[in-house]
Amino acid sequence: MTVSTETFLAFAEKIADSSRALLLAAAEEAPRVDLKQDASFVTATDRAVEARLREQIRAAFPDHGIMGEEYGSERLDAEFVWVLDPIDGTAAWVAGIPVYGTLISLAHGGKPLLGVIDLPATAERLTGISGQGAWHNGKPIRCRKGTALADAYMTSSNPRFVPDADRAPFARLDNAVQFTQYGGSCYSYACLARGRTDLAVDAGFDAYDLFAPTAIIEGAGGIVTDWQGGPLDLGWKGCVIAAGDPALHAQALKVLAAG
Repeated sequence: MTVSTETFLAFAEKIADSSRALLLAAAEEAPRVDLKQDASFVTATDRAVEARLREQIRAAFPDHGIMGEEYGSERLDAEFVWVLDPIDGTAAWVAGIPVYGTLISLAHGGKPLLGVIDLPATAERLTGISGQGAWHNGKPIRCRKGTALADAYMTSSNPRFVPDADRAPFARLDNAVQFTQYGGSCYSYACLARGRTDLAVDAGFDAYDLFAPTAIIEGAGGIVTDWQGGPLDLGWKGCVIAAGDPALHAQALKVLAAG
């Protein structure tokens, strides 16, 4: 059976509808929080959302693999692998800060093919197909171009995630841009894809944090790599830099490597 990329994206949006319904229902009450081994937050809703997404994927595409934040990986050697983060920004979700979202991506050959960032609290959804296009609530979007590094608006989810060895290069880039906004979780990557910001720089991330934003940003004309300029794959984890403009991305990489 041959399934088109557009059909896969329609399915990703369908299951995002179900995750949104679960999140909106659960948002009525303050969640009970558990700490994972890495000291990050997790709630029963994280687990319920991912379980529901996995159930729908297995029913529709039993030959596909799945990678998720809460329940691990299965069949990563499959041609197609779904990459899931049920609540990106769980700390924001716990606090009621409306920048959290569900990330759903489909990888092909280990690379991001398409992605959905669903933002229930603000009734927004970004979708994208790498190299082909990206949309915000169904309207086409493009990354911002032509910004000089000194004028760039950068985002970073949390400086606490930056390992000691990477703090100096991060500080150099932070000092080189016009302004850095902290704490936006996946909403920051949505803003980059929409052309509202110029750079997104983070550390301590895993593939499930980035595959959906990467497909969307690449669909909107941007670029996402590690801090050495290398591509992300299913085994990736660490430091990431996303830029709306490849020329700005190249400038930022030079600053990171300058030490």
